[in-house]
Amino acid sequence: MHWRTARRTIELDRPLVMGILNVTPDSFSDGGKYASIDTALAHADQMIADGADIIDIGGESTRPGSSPVDASVEISRVLPIIEQLTSRHNVPVSIDTTKSTVAAAALNAGAEIINDISALRWDLALADLAAETGAGLVLMHSRGNFDSMHSQPPVDDIIAEVIDALHNSVTTALQRGVSADRIAIDVGIGFGKTVEQNLDLIAKLDRIVSEFQDHPMVVGTSRKSFLAKAAGTASADRLGGSIATAIFAVKKRASIVRVHDVAETVTALRTFTML
Repeated sequence: MHWRTARRTIELDRPLVMGILNVTPDSFSDGGKYASIDTALAHADQMIADGADIIDIGGESTRPGSSPVDASVEISRVLPIIEQLTSRHNVPVSIDTTKSTVAAAALNAGAEIINDISALRWDLALADLAAETGAGLVLMHSRGNFDSMHSQPPVDDIIAEVIDALHNSVTTALQRGVSADRIAIDVGIGFGKTVEQNLDLIAKLDRIVSEFQDHPMVVGTSRKSFLAKAAGTASADRLGGSIATAIFAVKKRASIVRVHDVAETVTALRTFTML
C-alpha cells in the first residue's frame, strides 16, 4: 500500500511514525513547551533525527476543556514553523487543523497532508482543498462540535459507530474529488470514548482496517488519559502504555502511529518488526 500527498508518494511497506509537534500554549501533554519558533524547530529536528517519518504540526489544542482559536492565530503559530521546517528537511509535514483557511496557508507554506479531527464535519471545504492540491487527508472519527466532542455520551457499539461514521466521511471526500489513495483514516482514540471503548477499538482495529482496505490507518494513543486510567498508574506515567498500544495497533494492521515519544517508539517498532 502507498499514500499519496501533495508532494510525494509515501510507501507503507513498514509502520511509520508521525511525530507530534504542538505549537500551542495549552495542549494536554506538552502545551507551551514548543510555542516559540526556536524550541519548535529544535524539537522537530530532534524527532526527525530520532526517526520520525512525518511531522504533524498543530496550532490549536483539542484537549478536553480547550477553547477554539481564530484561524489567524492558528496560522500565525504554524506558518513560520512549516516554512522553516520544509526548507531544511525533506520530511512530509502534516497540518493538524479543522479549518480550510489554515490548511490552505499551511499547504502554501510547504505542508502536504491535512489532518482533520472532525473528518470534514466542521468544514467541507477541506475536502475541496485536498482535491485541488492533491494533499493527503486524514479523516478522524469524532462526534459533536468543538466544545462537546469530549463530552458526548458513549454509543452502545463503538466499532459499528466508528465504521459507519468513517464510511460517511470517506464517501464525502470521494464525492468532492479527493482521490482514494490520498485518504487515510483514524479511529479517534480518546475522543468521546470510554476507557473500555478505546481499548476495544485498539483490540479490534484489524476489523476496522478490513473495512477500509484502500486507506491507511493512523492511530494516536500517545500519552492519552485512558492509558493511565486503564493501567491504574499516575496520570503522568503514560510512556509504557503509549508504546504498548502503538505496537499492538501495528500488530492489528495500523500503518501509521502518531506519537510524542519518537525515539522510544521507533526503537520499539524496529524491535517488533524483527520478531
